[in-house]
Amino acid sequence: MPLYMDIHKHVEGLTAEAVKGAHEADLATQEQFNVRYLQYWFDEGTGKVFCLVEAPNAEAAAEVHRQAHGLVADEIIEVKQGS
Repeated sequence: MPLYMDIHKHVEGLTAEAVKGAHEADLATQEQFNVRYLQYWFDEGTGKVFCLVEAPNAEAAAEVHRQAHGLVADEIIEVKQGS
């Protein structure tokens, strides 16, 4: 299955607890879209969030965010894992 990195460029009021809650909401929602959110990274200072996700396509990955919490990424790019 393709691997994507989604990028949220500025989430207003971002905190570690908030991003953890959003990720947990993704995990609770992902199965219905055949998606697996794998990992996330964030920077509270800039409000940036990066999510690594396996999905059949970028729209399925976006739909999980849309349904789970409404914070749709600004950009979703397909990536390949290196060694």
